[in-house]
Amino acid sequence: MYAALWRILPGPWWVRVLILLVLAVAVLYGLFFYVFPWVGEIVNPQEVTVQ
Repeated sequence: MYAALWRILPGPWWVRVLILLVLAVAVLYGLFFYVFPWVGEIVNPQEVTVQ
């Protein structure tokens, strides 16, 4: 899968690395600001105790 992704990206290796870094940052941004808060509302533990 990663080899196929590497082959379809345009440009030399440093452009490919830059594109992959931008994509990774975009995915993490989406997870932290949209997905995790949405899941946090669904999975809401009422009583949490740590002993």
